[in-house]
Amino acid sequence: MNLEVNDKKVETNEQGYLCNLEDWSEDVCKELAKRDGVELYVDHWELIWYFRGYYEENQSNPTMHTVVRTLGHKGDRFHDQKAYEQHIYKLFPKDAVHEVCKLAGLPMPPPDT
Repeated sequence: MNLEVNDKKVETNEQGYLCNLEDWSEDVCKELAKRDGVELYVDHWELIWYFRGYYEENQSNPTMHTVVRTLGHKGDRFHDQKAYEQHIYKLFPKDAVHEVCKLAGLPMPPPDT
């Protein structure tokens, strides 16, 4: 499957993940989200950028546990990690880690993350 973004072909695999991680851009992300029926808001982007930074630093995708432990107690919106986890699943109801990895242009995570 291919995407056309800014007059450039971007190749994805059968599941919609980028074949070449260097093809990622915000415009590619927006196109992937549109294709998957996801409307991106600030909270979506926060997770996407967190995932990209985590991957850059660790060369692996974060787990839901890592995301919730790291972001679940920042700021004044979420005072407990369970509430933040529920918020993430409202943003990405299907399979949050897999959806964010796809939008962030990262490799597909193992099924149990």
